[in-house]
Amino acid sequence: MPPGMSVEHTIAFVGGGNMARALIRGLVGTATVQADQIIAADPDEAKLRSLEEELGIRCTGDNAEAVQSASVVVLATKPQVFTQLLPGVAAALAPDTLLISVAAGIPTRLIERALPSGTRVVRTMPNTPALVGAGASAIAAGSHATEDDLVLAETLLRSVGISVRVPEEQLDAVTGLSGSGPAYVFAMIEALRDAGVREGLPEDTALQLASQTVFGAARLLKDENESPEVLRERVTSPGGTTRAGLDALAAAGFKEAVFGAVRAATRRSAELGKIADDAGS
Repeated sequence: MPPGMSVEHTIAFVGGGNMARALIRGLVGTATVQADQIIAADPDEAKLRSLEEELGIRCTGDNAEAVQSASVVVLATKPQVFTQLLPGVAAALAPDTLLISVAAGIPTRLIERALPSGTRVVRTMPNTPALVGAGASAIAAGSHATEDDLVLAETLLRSVGISVRVPEEQLDAVTGLSGSGPAYVFAMIEALRDAGVREGLPEDTALQLASQTVFGAARLLKDENESPEVLRERVTSPGGTTRAGLDALAAAGFKEAVFGAVRAATRRSAELGKIADDAGS
């Protein structure tokens, strides 16, 4: 099932928040899945109305109603409420249903423990740029998931960006890097904007320049097929302005701060899994 092909599955989303919306928008917008093949469940009626109006999918406030007729179920809820929802989802699952989890930090063994024996589970960590078709996702197989299940999950996720496979033990690091990473980039853009204002630029001009600079740098990195180190050196002349700026970043501990952010988010992902595991014991 190569990326870009239509998927003949009925897909239920448990949770109608930003990540579910991003995935549904990508699936419908790329015709990977037809709108009438998707149903979303959420207790928030306003979210459901918005999804219905924007994307033309079916919606319900009842998780069991959404799940019982689906061949693929995407659990797109916050990890803090995940274990509360699992028993109801498990009771409504049809035989041979594939379950794809988007919840940060929740290990497949915990999910499988709450589901009918042999249920196939794929765990994934996407990120919010999926909302504009530029997401970065990683997937890992549970103990019963097949190669076909992984290919299907990749097909769904590639409708909103890229997808890579990793061993499940690496998914906490994925969460710390690309899952939380957009927020780090937004913080960098905020800082660039505010620095531009401090140096005399109007705020709207500084924001335009900062956001386009980040976008352009990322695009250049992807299109040139060079390492970030090579591209950085190309724009860094000895004794020039860029060298002065990079030296200031190094003196302020820029790289160490990024290391710390990824490490903290990775550890928090692992903690969320342990909390869920303890709650389910």
